[in-house]
Amino acid sequence: MSEGKDTYSVGDGLSYARDSYAEIKKVTFPTKQETIQATLVVLLMMVIVAAYLGLLDLVFFRLMQALL
Repeated sequence: MSEGKDTYSVGDGLSYARDSYAEIKKVTFPTKQETIQATLVVLLMMVIVAAYLGLLDLVFFRLMQALL
């Protein structure tokens, strides 16, 4: 059997909250410019993948038409 604590006190919760707040203060969020750039990269990749899949679909459609 494991020998961990089975009960928790209010102090444990306060310590957890205090530690969590300290970690949140260390977080650096992206700037507006970085967010816009990342969004544009995602949108561009989405368009590229959609075009690639559409082209594959067209190729397989034409192949199936030719075979049947």
